[in-house]
Amino acid sequence: MVVGTPEQNRPSGDQHWVLAGLLLSFGLFWIWLAIDPVDRRDWLLENLLTVGFVTVLLITYRRFAFSLTSYWLIGLFLIVHTIGAHYTYAEVPAGFWLQHTLHLSRNPFDRIAHFAYGLLLVYPLRELLVRLAGVKGPWSYYLPASGILAQSGFFEVIEAIVAMMAAFVGALFTMACATVISKRQRREFLST
Repeated sequence: MVVGTPEQNRPSGDQHWVLAGLLLSFGLFWIWLAIDPVDRRDWLLENLLTVGFVTVLLITYRRFAFSLTSYWLIGLFLIVHTIGAHYTYAEVPAGFWLQHTLHLSRNPFDRIAHFAYGLLLVYPLRELLVRLAGVKGPWSYYLPASGILAQSGFFEVIEAIVAMMAAFVGALFTMACATVISKRQRREFLST
């Protein structure tokens, strides 16, 4: 990776068209998979980060443009993530094929996506740290790897919290419905 000023690393000329094509292609792919996802709530939750991440990339492009390689790697990860969000990670057809072919106990697509997160996003994170923070030497390899691991762990914790909150809200709703039904039945019984 060439380290220098942002102007030296900024995509130029024809590369702007490549980036525009990459953005347009991903946008069309995202819209196509948004039409009829397996579970709309899961899809919405999974895509909050995707929309936020792409928005941040677009807003910060003039101040900090990644290399074309980083944009391609980010795009590949977003494609994997969008497929997982469309089907829900546990129900991706390619994952079922792998499960059957490799005689696995469950669909491995979520593991593939986690691996892709680390593999495909460590390079852009390294580029960010080298160019913005001036990280050099062995630290420029260690910090991105540990940063990706920390982010992965953080997202797993957030995912668990969201799942617990959803279960809690579901339990509250069920208790409220049971209370209303119980009161109605009691009233009907006493009025007869």
